[in-house]
Amino acid sequence: MSKACLMQGNQACAEGVLAAGVTFFAGYPITPSTEIAEFLAEKLPRMGGKFIQMEDEIASMGAIIGASLAGAKAITATSGPGFSLKQELIGYAAMAELPLVVVNVQRSGPSTGLPTSPSQGDVMQARWGTHGDRGVIALSPGSVREAFDVAVKAVNFAEKFRTPVILLLDEVIGHMRERVELPELSEVEVVNRKKPTVSPDEYRAYKPDEDGVPPMAPFGEGYFYHVTGLVHNYEGQPSQSAAVTDELVRRLHTKIERAQAELTLYTEHFLEDAEVIVVAYGGSSRAAIAAVKAARKQGVKAGLLKLITLWPFPAALLQQKAQKTKKIIVPEMNYGQLACEIERYVKQEKVVSVTKVDGTFFSPDDILRPILAAGGLE
Repeated sequence: MSKACLMQGNQACAEGVLAAGVTFFAGYPITPSTEIAEFLAEKLPRMGGKFIQMEDEIASMGAIIGASLAGAKAITATSGPGFSLKQELIGYAAMAELPLVVVNVQRSGPSTGLPTSPSQGDVMQARWGTHGDRGVIALSPGSVREAFDVAVKAVNFAEKFRTPVILLLDEVIGHMRERVELPELSEVEVVNRKKPTVSPDEYRAYKPDEDGVPPMAPFGEGYFYHVTGLVHNYEGQPSQSAAVTDELVRRLHTKIERAQAELTLYTEHFLEDAEVIVVAYGGSSRAAIAAVKAARKQGVKAGLLKLITLWPFPAALLQQKAQKTKKIIVPEMNYGQLACEIERYVKQEKVVSVTKVDGTFFSPDDILRPILAAGGLE
């Protein structure tokens, strides 16, 4: 039986990546993610893994790229300013199809902003932060237990789809402590990257299987191939061919898009009869569920769709849930980043963006007021 304990969100995230098989961490301390590094610095060496504090965030990304190529499950953790610095090498990892996880415990910005204050301001950066086109997986847990479960999912998705995965905590979830009961390690699903089934002479490093994902041979096991951030052919050699470019860039998207159903993680509350839906994620979802319950007590049929997967955006799910609703309330600790995305898929007049950019957390009343207004109880 697993044992219940009081645990911080950052620690639960660290426990989750360890349960998923992570053996390498490289990072640089930055509030409010530092506890992840502190915990892994203590625990990884005891488990035969490696922890390295690098000189900066760029070097941290380079280190986990190298570890991933050598066959390790690798992660780094940071916050907004560090996440900005990592973008070029996140793009490199996407082009070279390297499985790794970047944890971003979001804080208020722009720039150094409010280092210990909550924010959800990096949602669009997670999707569009790197230059060029690529598919993106970004997940956002809404509780301490979810931080564990979603961290496991992030590592598994990275391994399965050979891509960097962004884990978007926020300061609220990262620093919150809750009573949790974690599963036994034997109960945790662990996914490992596909390895080639052909000899080194026959291996083509970037030739995809039917699922769009190429098997990956770790360096040091007799397979030799070229790795580059340039457009490349199946052998990994740079190419200027328009046909090769088109196929590669489209595959970087489609290998993720075709798995939309598997990648879409969410929970729902009181949606069966809801006329007003709150769509929330991360720390904001905690005030949202309290507001929904309060609204229902006052006679408004409100419900909550709590998104865990932000990218690829679950458009079909949202459209399905929004069909019979009057309004969609979107509370975010930013200037309305996901609300703009939601407006692409439902009637714009249905969407009510509720923003908070002052470095403080939502109270239930902040979300209750627009719910009551939408339900005709202003």
